[in-house]
Amino acid sequence: MNHFPVFLALEGRRVLVAGGGDAAVAKLRLLLKTTARITVVAEAPAPEIEAWAAEGKLSLIRRGLEPGDATCCVVAYGAHEDAALDARTLELARADGALVNIVDNLELSQFITPAIVDRDPVVVAIGTEGAAPVLARSIKADLEAALPARLGLLARIGKTFRKAADALPFGAPRRRFWAEYYAEAGPRAAEAGETAVRAALDTLLAEHIAAEARPGHVDLVGAGPGDPELLTLKARNALDRADVVIHDRLVAPAILELARREAILVEAGKEGFGPSTAQDDINAMMVEHGLKGSHVVRLKAGDPTVFGRLDEEIEALEDAGLSWSIVPGITAASAAVAGIGQSLTKRGRNGSVHLLTGHDVKGFADQDWRALAEPGAVAAIYMGKRAARWMQGRLLMHGGRPATPVTIVENASRPDQQVRAATLATLPDALTDIEGPAVLLLGLAPRAAVEAIANREIAL
Repeated sequence: MNHFPVFLALEGRRVLVAGGGDAAVAKLRLLLKTTARITVVAEAPAPEIEAWAAEGKLSLIRRGLEPGDATCCVVAYGAHEDAALDARTLELARADGALVNIVDNLELSQFITPAIVDRDPVVVAIGTEGAAPVLARSIKADLEAALPARLGLLARIGKTFRKAADALPFGAPRRRFWAEYYAEAGPRAAEAGETAVRAALDTLLAEHIAAEARPGHVDLVGAGPGDPELLTLKARNALDRADVVIHDRLVAPAILELARREAILVEAGKEGFGPSTAQDDINAMMVEHGLKGSHVVRLKAGDPTVFGRLDEEIEALEDAGLSWSIVPGITAASAAVAGIGQSLTKRGRNGSVHLLTGHDVKGFADQDWRALAEPGAVAAIYMGKRAARWMQGRLLMHGGRPATPVTIVENASRPDQQVRAATLATLPDALTDIEGPAVLLLGLAPRAAVEAIANREIAL
């Protein structure tokens, strides 16, 4: 991000536009929506600019730009549509201390003006850092169609009501009030006009103040294998509502970015044979925040119902009297097998699939190794890197063929996904330099095209 998006306070502050042609008029149409004190310096101003000056909407200086014209200006625009004149504007305005934008010249500009969707005081700014203005306009058109015209009215009235809403406890109770206003009560009342909206706010606030304090709630959410596009809509909605997000180490940063900015993010990392947060501590954190009335999201990589210690967490929540719900996610095995162009089950090959974890050797020992060693058997093995040699020995001992295919999928579904084909005989050696989380797909080989891509034999 080379341009940091901000909303600049302009009330009563000076803004300069140097130039009087079409580019200046287009920029002024936008600036006149603000409360800035606008000055235009132009030798030959367009009729529109002359009219705005006559109406007192801006100050007009009918000459070329001179030193000192941008004094006390917070921003200045060079809109001459002439390279030499705009370069002079840049030099003079910068000397006066203003930030300068040269219209349609990204390289010389110190800031850029985004495409804007205006539902004053709700303003949506869309920027592409000058890379794709047509795309910005397309996004703007979509947002213009999606955002109702009454949104600004609801926001203006809501702004005047914020002090009254402070009667509600800070956090979830207050947020529930505002969510109901903007999603339901406000739009419904807006059809009858501003007076009805204000009355609806009074009624809604009284209802929320009278309501008994709600207990907290915990959503046990699957974050999927890492690709944010594989996150379910239900999971995204839970993150949007969460007061507290207690997340695994393997949850991708791009998914954590989807949480509310005000949400508390707590890392509860677990790493096989390494530093980990004890499960009892995770349970205690969920209960502590839930009993305070918070909406908690326990965010787990993959699917919480697969090797996620889900039952232990549910028992802790029920013992504390907290409500909970499960939001499933795509498990790593599904993402890994999709990454090699295969399926976990195939008619005529295997009618069942085994999901194993190598994190717990005792759990490994309890498996039906004879069945796993049968021709055509398929298993997805989670957290199996360290136990690979032990597993290899068990399978060979129970009749497994050394040539049995095993595919290693590292960082399944992520941009840095790696696919490595191996066999039961070569498995331990094939894992020596694998550092990221990996799923071992026993009995499956990548399809030829997928393997060629992984080996960079085919250009993507």
